[in-house]
Amino acid sequence: MKIVGVGAGPGMLTIEAIEAIARARLIFGSGRAIELASAYIDENCQVREIKDYGALRTLPEGAVVLSTGDPLLAGLGYLGGEIIPGISSMQVACARLGLPLTKAAVVHAHGRDHATAVAEAAEEVRRGKLVFIIADPEFDVRLLSDAVAAVAPSGRIAICEHLGYPDERIAVGSVTDPPAVLSDLFVVVAGEF
Repeated sequence: MKIVGVGAGPGMLTIEAIEAIARARLIFGSGRAIELASAYIDENCQVREIKDYGALRTLPEGAVVLSTGDPLLAGLGYLGGEIIPGISSMQVACARLGLPLTKAAVVHAHGRDHATAVAEAAEEVRRGKLVFIIADPEFDVRLLSDAVAAVAPSGRIAICEHLGYPDERIAVGSVTDPPAVLSDLFVVVAGEF
C-alpha cells in the first residue's frame, strides 16, 4: 500500500505525489482528497471513496490511499506502507503568517477531548512555542484564547480557513479578542507572534 499526501488545498501536490497517482490502478480517498488529485488520476484507474476507515488496513498491496495535507500530520500515515509526503496545512499556515516551523508545536484537537488539547496548547505557549492546532468544527476558540491569555497575555490567535482554496481566509486577533471561525475547514495558530 502507498499513502500519498495530496496537500492542504488545490495545487499543493508534489511531483512525486502526482507521479504515484498517475501510475495507480486502484485509489482510495475521501471525497476532498480525490477531488484534489482528480486531474492526475488515469482514466483506467478504479477510484473508491473511503466509507469505512477501519477497513483500510485490509486493502490490496498495490492500493494507493490519498490523504489530505501530509499523511503524517494527523493523516493516514498510521496505515504504514510507503508514504509520500504532502504539503501540510501547517506548512501553508506558517508560510502565510510568516512564522518559522521550528518554533511550532502541533496539538491534535480533531475528534478528541478539546479541554485536554487546550491545556496542551497553553503549556506549549508557556514554553515559548507557537501552537498549531488541528481543529474540528466543534473546537471552541474562545476556550483556547482564555487558556493562552493566562500564560501569554500579549498572545495572538490566527484562524486559517480553507488554506489553498480560492476562498482562503486568515484572520488574526488577540487572545482577548480572537477572530471568529466561519467554516468547518480550519486550523488555529496561537502564541506570541
